[in-house]
Amino acid sequence: MAAMVVLTLAVVPSASAFVRTTPMRTLPSQRIWGTSTTSTTTSSALPMSTTAEASTTAKKGKKVRRIFSFDIPPPPQATEDEVSQALAAHEKIMEHMKAKDKTSKALSKEELKIVYQDEHIVVVDKPAGVLCVPDKAGNPSLAAAVFEAFGCESGNVDTMVAHRLGFDTTGLVVFARTDKAISNLNVQLRSRKVTKTYEALVCGTVEGDSGTVDLPLARDIQALPYVRVYTQESQNQLIAILSQLPDDHSARKFLKNKKPSITEYKVIAQEDLGGNAVTRLALTSVSGRTHQLNVHCAALGHPIVGDSIYGVGGVASPNGGLVGDLLSKNAASTALQQNIDALVKEKQMGLCVHLKHLSFKHPITGEVLSFESKSPF
Repeated sequence: MAAMVVLTLAVVPSASAFVRTTPMRTLPSQRIWGTSTTSTTTSSALPMSTTAEASTTAKKGKKVRRIFSFDIPPPPQATEDEVSQALAAHEKIMEHMKAKDKTSKALSKEELKIVYQDEHIVVVDKPAGVLCVPDKAGNPSLAAAVFEAFGCESGNVDTMVAHRLGFDTTGLVVFARTDKAISNLNVQLRSRKVTKTYEALVCGTVEGDSGTVDLPLARDIQALPYVRVYTQESQNQLIAILSQLPDDHSARKFLKNKKPSITEYKVIAQEDLGGNAVTRLALTSVSGRTHQLNVHCAALGHPIVGDSIYGVGGVASPNGGLVGDLLSKNAASTALQQNIDALVKEKQMGLCVHLKHLSFKHPITGEVLSFESKSPF
């Protein structure tokens, strides 16, 4: 029987019931007003007086207007230095991202690798080093190139975009040319009816034949806007820092709770890269979160080869943010990761993750379409 690994964070404390997406601006002691129907069950979590009142109400069988008074813990606090350091790191990362976006390649129609086209959709094999969709700065993008080459019913490039790949990620992307097509594709994507299988090369030897990584993700306060594996401690730190910012600060949009994230993987082959052990994986992002594959591979202890963000020496938290006993016992050693990183830079290799298989129903005919693309690594 094939070996299978399931990685979860069952040992990490669950999220507090009081995690907010906005800062608490009330006093620690609050009065909560509400109308309640009677119940034969009382809660020991309520103050003694409230519990007694609920019990009395239950005997009378009437609706009453109740006043609870209980202590609500204030949000965690951060020092001015912690806030300034986090914001400085965020601004530096954003400047680097803007500079990188400016290097996006402009593609002509002849340079587009068209896998399939008809009057409703176009499937393209995306190269590395190209923005998938237009940005606010108007840098060249794959979507813009497809729009220039084929056009769309609405005359607006944004209505062609069903899904996207990262700047350095290669592989299959489907674009819509008609309003009905984009509407149907969006429904298929939201209902997870679109199959997307990635191929990746990761550092070290991944044990077993297959596995599932079930680790929720949240923003990484040390490297916004990047993400990491959620822990209560990291989320408290995120809240402590971002809750002190003005409501109109751009970084406030990252003040969000964890997102469930699941990645399934299968081992394709154990390989050698310049004398270093690497593993070729087939990856399926069940939940489709931002940078999910990168973070989950890093959390496994096997970051994607060429990952300058989540890999060794990257700007985001190492190992997906996991430390101590949460780290995989089979993780690739730091020395191995550094050797691979040096080789990647020497050979000018890119990020080794590729959307290899894409399958969905044709948005108009309902025919099941499946496409394959060979990975460049």
